[in-house]
Amino acid sequence: MTYLRHTAAAFAALLLGLATVLAADPAQAARIGVLSNKFALETAANFNARIAGHTFTGVDLSLGTPALASLTAAYDAILLFEDTTFVNAPLVGGTVAAYAQTGRAVVLGTFYEQDRSDGLVANTPHGWGALETLDPNTTDGVGTPSVPRSLDIASLVPHPLTAGLTALTSARFAGGNQAKPGSIVVGRWTQTNARGQVDPAIAFRVTGAACVIHVAIAPHYPVIPGAGGEVGGDFYRAWTNAFEFGAGGCVYNGGTVTPDPNIIPTLSGNMLALTALLLAGIALASRRRRARR
Repeated sequence: MTYLRHTAAAFAALLLGLATVLAADPAQAARIGVLSNKFALETAANFNARIAGHTFTGVDLSLGTPALASLTAAYDAILLFEDTTFVNAPLVGGTVAAYAQTGRAVVLGTFYEQDRSDGLVANTPHGWGALETLDPNTTDGVGTPSVPRSLDIASLVPHPLTAGLTALTSARFAGGNQAKPGSIVVGRWTQTNARGQVDPAIAFRVTGAACVIHVAIAPHYPVIPGAGGEVGGDFYRAWTNAFEFGAGGCVYNGGTVTPDPNIIPTLSGNMLALTALLLAGIALASRRRRARR
């Protein structure tokens, strides 16, 4: 009976540890580079103030294209967007594509699509170079339509990218895209795109080691002069989901959502802790059995 009592106590402690692990926030602190030709520093500061547990650093692309080595050394994932097209976009796109191919995630935001090579001619698009082979969406031929957009909640696919989302609205700066064949759309806008087809709100694509996520709303919305009140709903939750899914290696339920032989699933910190607890419980029970012999 003593053995049984000790074993029960050991497993009670194990279950308590398990509950603690499962209740803990699964996200790991991530370093996010915020790359843009405008509002990079302001957007990083806003995210630092509104999204806990991660560090955001602005990288002003108007000053030049950062070196790949500096990006891989400093950031676990990067956010890329722009505000007005700029001539350095192809060089930036090539560097960001190389970054993605190292296995680090890239998150795209509005107005990325305006500089895409298939963007509206009036915007003078320069293209994003090699990044256009990895991104999940093309434009719809027009890009951000400057009309209201609202997230179609019924369209949401259960996924880390959609966790906790109950609403997302924009008065102007969202939408204008079309998913590529093979991309994963986990949420769409209620309104269709310029072609009358699905306008993806949240989509991603895995190509080899590269994972590129597109959240089709302006990440700098709150810091655009006169536009901060135009965005509503779970704006920061949507971006938090993207950063955490990306920085975690785009891994879901122990493997990539789109199976890819170039990506090796890894255990999260919480799962490693759970594994340690289980091994400790087994070892304790084994020692007690030996002591009775």
